[in-house]
Parts: sequence; C-alpha cells; structure tokens
Amino acid sequence: MTDERTGGDRLSKAEIAKDVVQTSVEIAATTVGRVASIVTGAVRDVASAVGDGATEAFELRDAARRATAELEPVREDERGA
Repeated sequence: MTDERTGGDRLSKAEIAKDVVQTSVEIAATTVGRVASIVTGAVRDVASAVGDGATEAFELRDAARRATAELEPVREDERGA
C-alpha cells in the first residue's frame, strides 16, 4: 500500500500483525533453545559429577579392602606368637 502523504509504502494491519507474530515466534524459539541448552548442560554436568563421585567411592572401597587385607596377616601373626 502506498502512503499518498509521504509517497512511501505503508504496511497494512495484516502485514504488521504477521510481522509481530513472526518475530514473537522467533523470540520464543530462541529462548526455548537457550533454555534447552542450559538444561542439557546442567544435566550433563550433574551426571558427570555423580559419576566422578561414584568412581571416588569405588576407589575408596578398594583402598579400604587392600588396607584391610594387608592388616589380616599381621593379626594372625600376633595370635600365633
């Protein structure tokens, strides 16, 4: 549509509404994408932290078993003497 007062093109109400809807959808999609990325990263970090903690717990358990196994012969020697 041409504006006779300025000689330029004017947008119709329908075109303006379409642009508003389009921009709103783009903003929403970008926001959802950012939030999904944040959540994905957080889940990954939590899983990594839990896995690291479990690994340390297993290593501690194994170290305790080795230490206990090393003490057992000493206890048997003490009883026999």
